[in-house]
Parts: sequence; structure tokens; C-alpha cells
Amino acid sequence: MQVATTTSPAPTSGSAGQSNKASLQKVAQQFEAVFLRQMIGAMRSASLAEGIDDSAATQQFRDMADSRTADAMASKGAMGIAELLLKQFGDRVSDTPSPTAPNGPTLATSA
Repeated sequence: MQVATTTSPAPTSGSAGQSNKASLQKVAQQFEAVFLRQMIGAMRSASLAEGIDDSAATQQFRDMADSRTADAMASKGAMGIAELLLKQFGDRVSDTPSPTAPNGPTLATSA
């Protein structure tokens, strides 16, 4: 099985660049937000009756509001999913970007 790993972009002059652990934290938070969006959407679709104000515009506004709610919940760690991902994968990344492949993803194989 092939597993693609990504590396942080090479640091620019005057900037130390973003560490791998910070990238992992950001991605874990984004994953939690996506999960929460899906969960909120599923809860919203379980409505038993159609309302009088159901329209395409109302649905779009609800979707945007749900997305913002999910982002806010994820940024506060409301469900703890990002924290669990950090515990799971935190030991596998180093604090500094990999010097062997600074320009792109690398492929690693595992059994």
C-alpha cells in the first residue's frame, strides 16, 4: 500500500517557515470542521416537515451558517477530534521540516 506524505514548503528568507506539528494541528482542526459540517448537514436533513420558508436562497444561507458554526466549533475543539488526531499522529512528525524533500510530497510504502 502506498501512503503519500506531504512536507511543509521550504522556508522563505526572513521566515522560519511553518513546522510540521503546526501543519498537523491545522489539518486536524480542518478535518474536525469538515466532520462537523457533515454532521450538522445530516441533522438538518433529518427534518420531518418542510417549512414555509424553504427556498434555494434559504437553503444556501443555512448551509453557509452551518459551515461557519462548524468552523467555530472546530476552532474551539468542541468535539475533541483534532486533539485525538494530534495524539494519534503527533509522534510521527518532527518539529522541523524534512530537509530531504522540501519541494513536494514523497511516497512511502508500508505493508
